[in-house]
Amino acid sequence: MLAGSAFKSPALVAVPPLSLRSETRALVSVRAAGRLHLGFLDPSATLGRRFGSLGVMIDGFETRLEMAAAELDSVQADTLGAQAELARVCACLQCLRQQTGRHAPLAVRLRSALPAHAGFGSGTQLALAVGRAFARWHALELPTAQLAHWLGRGQRSGIGIAGFDEGGLLVDGGPSASGAPAPLLARTALPEAWRIVVVVDPGFQGLSGAMERQAMATLAPLAQAQAADICHQVLMRVLPGAANDDFAAFAAGIKRVQELLAAHFAPAQDGSAWTSPAVGRLMQWLASASARQNPTAPAAIGQSSWGPTGFAFLPTAQAAEALLAEARAAGVVDAALQLHVVACRNHGAVVSSAARR
Repeated sequence: MLAGSAFKSPALVAVPPLSLRSETRALVSVRAAGRLHLGFLDPSATLGRRFGSLGVMIDGFETRLEMAAAELDSVQADTLGAQAELARVCACLQCLRQQTGRHAPLAVRLRSALPAHAGFGSGTQLALAVGRAFARWHALELPTAQLAHWLGRGQRSGIGIAGFDEGGLLVDGGPSASGAPAPLLARTALPEAWRIVVVVDPGFQGLSGAMERQAMATLAPLAQAQAADICHQVLMRVLPGAANDDFAAFAAGIKRVQELLAAHFAPAQDGSAWTSPAVGRLMQWLASASARQNPTAPAAIGQSSWGPTGFAFLPTAQAAEALLAEARAAGVVDAALQLHVVACRNHGAVVSSAARR
């Protein structure tokens, strides 16, 4: 186990003592899945409402943490990736204490964390995992949207928030001008047989924070006709394809959405559709090879959010493994890349309580 750190509670006045039931002193565990952001519906607000998102929760990538009572506050991490997120864990706990007035000492152990700034929604899933564990441990009935609002999540996309609760393929309507979180418009499970090839380049990170805001502000507006095309693809190809196990329709819709958004966001990525050149080369090769193998229903490829993570949807695990085997045999997989074949996570975060030993 890696070294931990301590955190301090903010000073409070006249806070009534919390009467904890015996079961709330249990060890609370949360497992929150990663998500792929498949694209914005209308990033330039051509109809007055900005963003709107399409995304999917996936297996194979998780934030896992445990929370329990302690004599003194502490946070610990089991991996180097989790160690790097301890400051964010502490900040979330500070915020939750300020909002709820609950200050019992806690021990938090971050078992694993999603790769940061890589297109998996790591910040949202970490914040919500901390928030849900905190609420469960204190026996507080708090909706996930409320926790997200307190913790500053969901300012552009609501996919990670809704996905934390429900999993699956999701569409949100974008945050309102008043700052209210994005409403969930549609949710469906992806067929169990479908798989997603996820390509990670640890040597790159996508834009975040101030750099992301600057990039969004300097991009030329996405034309209304293109935003309408994206919405049409999502409504009439992507969602029906997923609901009816029609991979060809689903993949065609994802392909078109990614083409439109790649062209729009390329100026913020040195003119490329891909943050990582190695990911881009491999994804383009996978697209061509898949089209040769299955011309009527080739893989749907793209980049999650600002990357560098790339994805390719395929109709079966066998098709995914065969495509990767061909790529490796052709020598087109850069040694730095990490390749995974995963399924959609069609359920929400797993939250459990158990008596401490």
